[in-house]
Amino acid sequence: MDAIQSPQNAQFKAMRKLAENRRERLKTGQTLLDGAHLLSAWLDAGRAVQKVFLTQEGLADPEICGLLARTAAQQVLLDTALFAQLTELPSPSGVLALVEIPESGKPRGDGFCLLLDGVQDPGNVGSMLRTAVAAGVDQVLLSSGCADVWSPKTLRAGMGAQAVLDIVERADLSGFADRFQGRIATTLLDGSTDLYATDLTGSLALVFGAEGAGVSPEMAAKANVRLRIPMAAGIESLNVAAAAAICLYERVRQTRP
Repeated sequence: MDAIQSPQNAQFKAMRKLAENRRERLKTGQTLLDGAHLLSAWLDAGRAVQKVFLTQEGLADPEICGLLARTAAQQVLLDTALFAQLTELPSPSGVLALVEIPESGKPRGDGFCLLLDGVQDPGNVGSMLRTAVAAGVDQVLLSSGCADVWSPKTLRAGMGAQAVLDIVERADLSGFADRFQGRIATTLLDGSTDLYATDLTGSLALVFGAEGAGVSPEMAAKANVRLRIPMAAGIESLNVAAAAAICLYERVRQTRP
């Protein structure tokens, strides 16, 4: 097994760039999965792993050893102090996997879609991706102003969602809305109907906007369904990930057999 003990090592420098820089991830088409859970989700989805970087502690972990038996990827022993420079976790996981970022799919023309319009917080984006998987969303499209789907923070918040979802990044949401053979719905105050009194069956694209600013005027104009989530008096808004979960699961409720 190869070993890396110096911060001047070329592989280590490349890994650090991937961990810290979206531009590097875009250029190389690669990202890092930090921890056994993300690696397990990736393998469960049948996706390939290019390399696995381990600490001595990781090699001694039975769960990680079980995952290593499931992949033929090259294993590299990484100095514990160097590993700590590649992770944002307070307690290093002991395993990092280098993987190729899946190619974006072609935007759908129908089905159940989730559109993220400038959602900038990685935690919110990851949480919404995780909920989308659970709610049976067919495709998630993100505008260019959204947080990076493949950053360490978004990957952790997604808890493996990125391994199984059909994701289209840097999508032209306006163009998608023009071609979509279904309804475009979003949460707006003006002219809205109660979420629980609105038909959400059939082909549907749910749009959620940036924290604070909300959906862009362009996408608001595309919406032919305006939703209002009932809230107690004095409460003006919900966290965007919470709002998305509520709407997605109202759709689930309405379409259950």
